[in-house]
Amino acid sequence: MPISISHDIPEDTFQEWWQRQGEWVEEPNVRRGGESGVQRLLERGSVLYAKRQIGHVYRSLLHPFGRLTILRERAALLALDKLGVPVPRLVYCGIDNHPEQGWRGVLVTEALEGFEHVEQWYAKGGREACGEAKHALLMQQIGATLARMNLGRWQHGCLYAKHVFVRMGGEHPQVALLDLEKSRQRLSRSRAARHDLRQLRRHSPWSDEDWQQLLMGYARVYPGGLKGL
Repeated sequence: MPISISHDIPEDTFQEWWQRQGEWVEEPNVRRGGESGVQRLLERGSVLYAKRQIGHVYRSLLHPFGRLTILRERAALLALDKLGVPVPRLVYCGIDNHPEQGWRGVLVTEALEGFEHVEQWYAKGGREACGEAKHALLMQQIGATLARMNLGRWQHGCLYAKHVFVRMGGEHPQVALLDLEKSRQRLSRSRAARHDLRQLRRHSPWSDEDWQQLLMGYARVYPGGLKGL
């Protein structure tokens, strides 16, 4: 029987979500012994994103026989939301064990209205348009957002600049995080902090001056999180 995980939708809707089709925004990639891709869906005027997986599993000490990665992503979405870290709202998550295809899963989230990933924002001239003072506030907000995540012992696990989404329309910059299927809770805050900050530093377009602004925002929320970097 299908297993559905949602606070809003009855438990018998896995097949309904699985059968919905939309535009591929991430073509299915074959990896981890299975495949995973993302489609954009239009539902009652709202834009949703559906991650669809077949046999796309990770293994750990707790799950030596494998577990669909969307279940790890679901846990991260719910946990980070409670920590005050902006992430896409979870609409539905369900899995089933198909007799021919094996484990299948679908995870549906709402689009982040008005957000775009920071590299896209830079490419469109966002920095020049907002000015250096507001850009410094953005960097500090990115740092503060990451600190709230790491303070809860959560590690993003695949933190590139393209996974940082920004919205600059208001007086204060807003930041959200995406692509959490490699996220996990570490035994210590410092391990989560070291992993994410070092990884982001390697995979970001920011200068040393920009990075110092990010660390300033980080330290305001999690003062001890920068030790050992």
